[in-house]
Amino acid sequence: MNEKKPSIFVKIGSRLNRWFRETKSELKKVVWPTRKQLINNTAIVLVALVVVGVAIAGLDTVFTYFIHRFLPFIFGVTV
Repeated sequence: MNEKKPSIFVKIGSRLNRWFRETKSELKKVVWPTRKQLINNTAIVLVALVVVGVAIAGLDTVFTYFIHRFLPFIFGVTV
């Protein structure tokens, strides 16, 4: 009848313990990439990064050119 409830620290400790056990169990199920796959995927990401960077730089250059070229004619403003 007069059961003692576990303290908040015991509850938190048991929850953390369970969380770490479940995390460790899930990490054992992960299929990690091989070194060759890792290098290949990294190269793909770096190439994509360069391509997107060049595309953004190109668009920025084109838009800047048109703004400086035509803004004075449209609004009578010098940039």
